[in-house]
Amino acid sequence: ESHTLFWALCGEQNVTTKGGTRRGAISYDSIDQTALYIRMLDVRLGNFRSEIRGSTSHLCVDFRSLHSGESEDHASNRKQRSKLSLQMYLQCSRSFHGTLTFRHLHLLDQVYYGQAKCMLQRVGTWNFDIFLFDRLTNGESLVCLTLELFCKYGLIELFGLDPLRLHSFLVRIQEGYRSRNPYHNSLHAADVTQAMYCYLQEPKLSESLTSWDILLALLAAATHDLEHPGVNQNFLLKNDHFLASLYQKNSVLENHHWKSALSHLRESGLLSHLPIEDRHRMEERLGSLILATDISRQNEFLSRFKAHLDRKDLNMSSPEHRQFILQMALKCADICNPCRPNSLSTCWSHCVTKEFFQQGDVERAHRHDVSPLCDRHSNSVAIIQKSFISYVVEPLFVQWARFCDTPLSHCMLGYMKQNKKYWSNAGQEDLMDNAQTTCCKVLPRGT
Repeated sequence: ESHTLFWALCGEQNVTTKGGTRRGAISYDSIDQTALYIRMLDVRLGNFRSEIRGSTSHLCVDFRSLHSGESEDHASNRKQRSKLSLQMYLQCSRSFHGTLTFRHLHLLDQVYYGQAKCMLQRVGTWNFDIFLFDRLTNGESLVCLTLELFCKYGLIELFGLDPLRLHSFLVRIQEGYRSRNPYHNSLHAADVTQAMYCYLQEPKLSESLTSWDILLALLAAATHDLEHPGVNQNFLLKNDHFLASLYQKNSVLENHHWKSALSHLRESGLLSHLPIEDRHRMEERLGSLILATDISRQNEFLSRFKAHLDRKDLNMSSPEHRQFILQMALKCADICNPCRPNSLSTCWSHCVTKEFFQQGDVERAHRHDVSPLCDRHSNSVAIIQKSFISYVVEPLFVQWARFCDTPLSHCMLGYMKQNKKYWSNAGQEDLMDNAQTTCCKVLPRGT
């Protein structure tokens, strides 16, 4: 009976018997009936997720691809949801019946277990692998990570937030990112949110920021690229996109991210219980943080930051100065990929270059001038990254290290130098390969 029950839950009728082997099987140890093992045969390796609970290793199988009649290509593009756990449904049922209390605010336990839960214990470490975390949370990294940080800071209790509205809001935010974008997607937002949390832990910030500051910092990090179209502002302006007209050709993308975030905030009713003056003030501050990520204003913010540091007049008890530091922190978090360990940094480098080249391909197909850095025929990952680190990342993080002279700042600068050297060496190899290819085309056969 137990076999039949669990097999029905898995959606498979063929079982393994003593008389022969079928497609799949369920068995349990007769001595220890709490140990259940599920095996599936002839299933793609990508469907298996290995986790450890306690001392028992097992395979957690994603059965959704078996139930679906769609093709693999279509299924891979379809938005996947984490609905694998019967316990998650039971927890949600209790929540909707009004039994959810502040003791049950750690909603992450409903979604995943094992290694993913262990990873969150190190969410404040700089080498946090957001790619692995995203796989372990079945693509729900932004929701899970942001919920955990809200719980860590006690923001739900402090601001009287409805946990279900918060979860609904974060799901809306995650789905507002375009999963087809190689770089500007919800995974990037999760990575920026995790980096922002690391900065919030720095002594100069943790000792002076208010609960409002922390709430705004996390919301801004999670929404700073919301509904990004996967192309830059120059592309929108050249093609007379409606967003360019809507925002009067001024910080088009950043204004759109901000307004989209406000739309989701208001529709979710997350902050509807707060006084209207507080909500309006919060919305304006959220906008100033997101607008600060406009890369075209990089020199403006950097010059102002450097001037403050030279004069040594930053006062963290001043609301205006705290807001400015949060702007700089978000700017650092947004472009911190070259300051991550090389294994993570190179992944991000290939993602962003892929998005650049996709835009260039579209521009070329429509007979437009290809935007700088977007021409795959004249650029490479190494060339783009070396320039980006030298002219954008390094000047910003050198000044941030002046402000926060901490082990984290030295760690980031160390990784940045390693990655800069890595791409410089890779660029030399590319030049040699191109030269060799050119020689092979020019020299006559047999030379």
